[in-house]
Parts: sequence; structure tokens; C-alpha cells
Amino acid sequence: MTTLPRGAAAARHRVLRRRRAVAAAGAVSAGLLLVSACDKPTPKSTVTVGSSSVSSEAACGGEGDTLEVADIQKCLKDTKGLKTISVDPDETVRFGVDPDIADKRWTILMNGQQLSNDTKNTYRTVPGSVFFNAQYGAQGDSTIVTIKAGDGKKESEAATGLWSFKLKKDD
Repeated sequence: MTTLPRGAAAARHRVLRRRRAVAAAGAVSAGLLLVSACDKPTPKSTVTVGSSSVSSEAACGGEGDTLEVADIQKCLKDTKGLKTISVDPDETVRFGVDPDIADKRWTILMNGQQLSNDTKNTYRTVPGSVFFNAQYGAQGDSTIVTIKAGDGKKESEAATGLWSFKLKKDD
């Protein structure tokens, strides 16, 4: 035997169910409206050493517009709050970028100086020892590495985004 409401109780039960359904639909609609109003995140880049990795959105740019040279220099000097990863000099450091970055070409900068040629690949590897070798401009036990996205041109100064990381020597 079932315990369904009868008469006036059944009508009230249907009204409550409709109210709940309308409230749920309203909550879903409000959630979708909020999500659609959010800014689109910038593409990410990732640095991986062994089984550890750090990812970051663009420190400067990353939205497709070409950055001014002065903005690039200012961004390269700002090293506060950078994601840090420990690097054993005998390990391989892997750099990965979103396809949006790769489509425009990208390169690796070490302490603001170009370390590699630009590429359209989404992945690149560099021996860890490079980042602590004075021959390549390294100083001390840490190095700032920046991924610089281009604007699809081969101009060395043109950039659309910068993603910076701090590599710390792991003894």
C-alpha cells in the first residue's frame, strides 16, 4: 500500500514540487549566467622536473595582443610570487605550453636572455645543468626562466605573453 497524499494534501504536495523545480531551474540559470560573465583564463604553461611540475597563467599579456617593449622589460624584472620548482642539474627540465601559445610560436628565456630558438611545438626539453651553468648566464643557485609567446612573426622583440618560473638548484 502506498502513502500518497489525497485531496487537498495532494494539491499542496504538487505545488511544493513545482516550487522546488522552479527554484532549482532558477539556481542553474543564475549559475550559468555567472560562469558566462567570467573572464576567459589565459593559456597556461607548465615546467616539469621528474614527477614535480608547476603551472602558471600569463604574468603579462597572454590574451593575444602584442606587448610593448617597456612592458616586457618591466614584467621580466618582476620576480615576486613566481612559482618555484627544484631542479637537480642531472635531470631534464620539460616545458609545455597550451596549443594557443604554440600556434603563435614561443621561446625560452633565461634571466631575460633567449635560451632557445622559437618553436611551434607544445613541448620542449632542456638539460637541468644548463640553468646553473655560468656559460649560459646563470648566477647562483636559482634562475628565472620565462616562456615568451610570440605574435606569429619572427621579430625578436614581439611578444604576446610571458610566463615566468623560478628554478632552484636541488643539491
